[in-house]
Amino acid sequence: MKKPLIGITLDHERGGKGYSKFPWYALRENYSSSIVESGGVPIPLSHDVELIDTYIDLLDGLVITGGAFDVDPSLYGDSSTHDTVATKGGRTDFEWEICKKALEKNKPILGICGGQQLLNVVLGGTLIQHIPDEIQTDIPHEQPNPRDEAGHMVDVKKDTQLAQIVGSSELSVNSAHHQAVKDLGKGCVLNAVAPDGIIEGFEVPSQRFCLGLQWHPEFFISEGDKKIYTAFIEACRG
Repeated sequence: MKKPLIGITLDHERGGKGYSKFPWYALRENYSSSIVESGGVPIPLSHDVELIDTYIDLLDGLVITGGAFDVDPSLYGDSSTHDTVATKGGRTDFEWEICKKALEKNKPILGICGGQQLLNVVLGGTLIQHIPDEIQTDIPHEQPNPRDEAGHMVDVKKDTQLAQIVGSSELSVNSAHHQAVKDLGKGCVLNAVAPDGIIEGFEVPSQRFCLGLQWHPEFFISEGDKKIYTAFIEACRG
């Protein structure tokens, strides 16, 4: 059976620190290995907007990754920007356009952490710019323990695609975010929520497969995470 080709968006640094003094791309290894283990072929995507049509024709599915940056608040109609917000315009421009094209072509999409937030905004939703300023909670959404451990639980909403995939009403998740979905985008259905009410996941039933998750399932900290990747790869075969 032919293995599906899965595009993965890359992080970007201007250079001068870390890997090189020149601009460089970055991708945590398990974004790739989780796809390989699930039966797909990972294809890292450079931020060349002019290649998006070529990428979409080539790819069977798209993973929009997370990162230590935020979606520009102006993209969801906020006129002010919180002091904690850090943006990466070039990366967001590319992810925005390839996400729109993947939706248009009904390609399977998995949005992870910041990728979930971007997907929601592309679909017309909004974001909480800084959780501590808007939500009173004891849950450490920017968990202090390592990302390969659980930070808190989420309730999985029944009668959703996510519930069907994971076969459970709750999941242990690893959380790494100071922002969150505020208002869901058009056509989005809530499928996972933290005990404090923070939206942790949504899906778009009108699409072949379109799942946004606030946590990092690529770490495979639960059987549910593995099942999510298996379902994503199977959708990409179709």
